[in-house]
Parts: sequence; C-alpha cells; structure tokens
Amino acid sequence: MNIPDSARKPYQSELSRWWWLKQRYYRLYMLREATVLPLLFFIGCLLYGLYCLTQGAAHWQSFQLFMQQGWVIALNLLAFAASLFHAKTFFALFPRVMPLAPAALMISGQWLATLLVATGVLLLFGGWL
Repeated sequence: MNIPDSARKPYQSELSRWWWLKQRYYRLYMLREATVLPLLFFIGCLLYGLYCLTQGAAHWQSFQLFMQQGWVIALNLLAFAASLFHAKTFFALFPRVMPLAPAALMISGQWLATLLVATGVLLLFGGWL
C-alpha cells in the first residue's frame, strides 16, 4: 500500500525545547556548554586589544579606556568564572575518560598544573600588571 506524500503526517519531535530543564545532569551540561558565550567576549577583547596595539598609542589608549568600563570588567569577571567552572567540570570528567590514576589524584594534579602555569605566566609578565 503506497501512501501519497501529501497524506503523511509531518514528523513531530517528542522532546520539547525545554527538555534539558528536567534533570540536573542536563542542566549542568547545558550550563557547561554555555560557558563559551562569555569566553567569546573575552577573546573579542583580546583581539581588539591586539588590533589597537598595532595601530599606535592613540588606539591603545582608547582600548585601555574601553577595558576600564564597569560593564566590560563585569563581563570579563563572568568569563573568568565561566572558565573556572568549565575547568572544574573538565577535570572531573577526565579521570572517567582516561583512568590512568585515582580520580582524586588526577583532579588535584590538574589543578596544581593549572596553578603552576598561571603563576609562571604571572611571573613572566609580572612587569605588565
């Protein structure tokens, strides 16, 4: 029995657009994925700063004034918090994907490495702070 295409019912998804709100695991997953949004702003600031740096002192001064605005500082703090949340969830998932050592040891080792790299960068570029 052939049913003409016009008589078929269109496909309707069983999931609503708010499916991810029903379970805590999915809410945390979506929050982790949303951490990219404030990071995009931060990356945009960095690229704009590099551009202003190549254009001379006047542009660099305008960039510094832009970065001192309250809303820019707030969005950069949000990006920092989002990157810390993203790192926390990544570090927690890593031992499940690649179980090379006890989970607590791997997670604490990753945080230690993060702190060492951050300290090294601050010491290396400390004169610019």
